[in-house]
Amino acid sequence: MTETAFYILLSLTIPRHGYGIIKHVEELTKGRLVLGSGTIYGTLTKMQRDEIITVYADEKRKTIYEITDVGKELMRHEVNRLKELHASALMYEGEFK
Repeated sequence: MTETAFYILLSLTIPRHGYGIIKHVEELTKGRLVLGSGTIYGTLTKMQRDEIITVYADEKRKTIYEITDVGKELMRHEVNRLKELHASALMYEGEFK
């Protein structure tokens, strides 16, 4: 999973519109990752096609994105993979000083 996809899904712990996702990712990463509209909407389209997210319009007719059960399962696997990666990195971090 790409870093962009990970942070988009992480942002969908609550349903959000595209701009809300962009701002939340920027906040989560303390400004390190700033998603452009082309990047985010291309990724969201692919996620929708892969049934990782669903899309609907709210009462203001804004497009809202929400993670599906498939997306939640994917995130559980990714979080476990990252935990293993982090543990391995900590084990060997002294080798690179």
